[in-house]
Amino acid sequence: MSITIVIVGVTVLVSFIAWKQPNIYHKSLFNPYQISTKGEYYRFISSGLIHDGWTHLGFNMFTFFFFGQNVEYIYGRIAGDNSIWLFLGLYIGAVIVSDLPNFFKYRNSPGYNSLGASGGVSAVVFASILFMPINDICLYGFICIPGFILGVLYILYSIYQGKTMSDNINHQAHLVGALFGVIYSLILQPSAFMSFISQISSYRIF
Repeated sequence: MSITIVIVGVTVLVSFIAWKQPNIYHKSLFNPYQISTKGEYYRFISSGLIHDGWTHLGFNMFTFFFFGQNVEYIYGRIAGDNSIWLFLGLYIGAVIVSDLPNFFKYRNSPGYNSLGASGGVSAVVFASILFMPINDICLYGFICIPGFILGVLYILYSIYQGKTMSDNINHQAHLVGALFGVIYSLILQPSAFMSFISQISSYRIF
C-alpha cells in the first residue's frame, strides 16, 4: 500500500479522535513552553497529526495525497526498496524542522500553540516541483500553472502573510518545510538541480 495513503489515513484518524477527546487534542498541540519545561518532545510529531477542523485537514491531506504519490514514485525510482524510509524521513523531518524556529521563539510563552502538517505537506509539494517543475498544477480543477511558477507565487505569498500576520496560519512553517523538501531531495539526488534548471530554461509559455 502507498505510504502516502497510510499517512493520510493515520492523520485523519488521529485528528478525528483528538476532536472527540479534548485532553488528547491539547496534549498533542505544538506548545514550545511545554516541550522546553517538561521535555514533551513528542509534540513535534503529534502536532502534525491533528488539525483545526475538516477544512484545515481536508486541504492539507488533499494536497499531500496528490503530490505525495508523485514523490513516492520518484523516490522509488531513485532508491528502490529504501524509498519508503526516505519518504517518511522527508515528511516527518519537515514536520519537525519547520517547527524549530517557533520552538526557539516561543519556548518562554506558555500560551502559544500551533498544529497541522503544513511543514511536511510543503516539503512534499516542493520536492515534487524540484523533480517536475514544468508540470502543470491545477488549482480548483481549472486554473493550471507550471509548478515552478506556482512555487514562486507560494513563497512570495507566505513571506507577505508572515509579515502582515493577517491570519493565524504559521506561514513560516510553510517556507521552512518547502526549503527542507528541496534540500533533502537534492541530497538524495544532486543531479536533480541541473535537471530542474534545464527544464525551466526550456519552458515556453506559448
